[in-house]
Amino acid sequence: MAKLVIPKDYDPKMSIRETEKAIRYIRETFQSEFGTAMNLERISAPMFVEKSSGLNDNLSGWEQPVSFILHDGDGSEMQIVHSLAKWKRWALKRYGFGVGEGLFTNMNAIRKDEEVLDNLHSVYVDQWDWEKVINKEDRTEATLHQTVRRIFETIKGMEYHVRALYPQAAYHLPEEIYFFTSEELEARWPELTPSERENKICQEYGAVFLEHIGGDLPLSGKPHDLRAPDYDDWTLNGDILFWYEPLQRAFEVSSMGIRVDEDRLKEQLKLAGAEDRLELPFHKALLAGDLPYSIGGGIGQSRLCMLLLGKAHIGEVQASIWPRDIVEKCEAAKIQLL
Repeated sequence: MAKLVIPKDYDPKMSIRETEKAIRYIRETFQSEFGTAMNLERISAPMFVEKSSGLNDNLSGWEQPVSFILHDGDGSEMQIVHSLAKWKRWALKRYGFGVGEGLFTNMNAIRKDEEVLDNLHSVYVDQWDWEKVINKEDRTEATLHQTVRRIFETIKGMEYHVRALYPQAAYHLPEEIYFFTSEELEARWPELTPSERENKICQEYGAVFLEHIGGDLPLSGKPHDLRAPDYDDWTLNGDILFWYEPLQRAFEVSSMGIRVDEDRLKEQLKLAGAEDRLELPFHKALLAGDLPYSIGGGIGQSRLCMLLLGKAHIGEVQASIWPRDIVEKCEAAKIQLL
């Protein structure tokens, strides 16, 4: 179902060609500064993986990946990735990354079952997927918060760069990020939906890291949002959210977390009714201690460009497919879809 918000008297402030130059600048500059700040090395990554490997991201559990069988293969089914959440942890081991070191990569995905195509959601997903090796004793809230603050500071630094080059378009971000749990939001606004709670807290604080995503909440008995049970530890994860004035809503830039250890993997798979995954190669390797403990996440490339340039629609910073009525409404409102 397609939904669209048209900001009143919207002004893109840049031509399409100027926007394209800004997109290139943001992408090239941010990945360099992010890699340096986080001690991450850029590597290549796959666009598809074998279904039988267990490496694809199952997202909320019901989305079906785009799949195909190689003409000159052994009949194995390949899947276009939803994300590289599990593949990255396997790559840390294979490429020999040590504690305190990590990787990042350009991740391009197709999520054909995206429920809502709106100003922020597309069937095409582009992220900087990243992963970093940590010690088991560093699987703590303190490690998570320290990492979140470092990412936030890098995004803020990028805002200053954009403001210097494109002052007419740069969107101003808050100076500080605040930390809340999904349980705290439910207790404060039990009558609201999870997305309405996000809007409330982001409008009040500007930038928020919302923790504990995936597990059932105490009042409703339902999760704030769904997360696959076999990569993030649901007690040590969260989303980086901003209040976005042009659309009057919360704006997610990154989903991230400390990854499951052996015990949390088994616990969360049981809660999700997905214990059959324990027989997949990735899960067997994790239980056997063959994979490093890690923290990781994804930062939306188009999302970050949209945020920093104050755009009204993600289609202004990425080439994708949109329903005809959205295209027509955007054209009428001066929203320049690529």
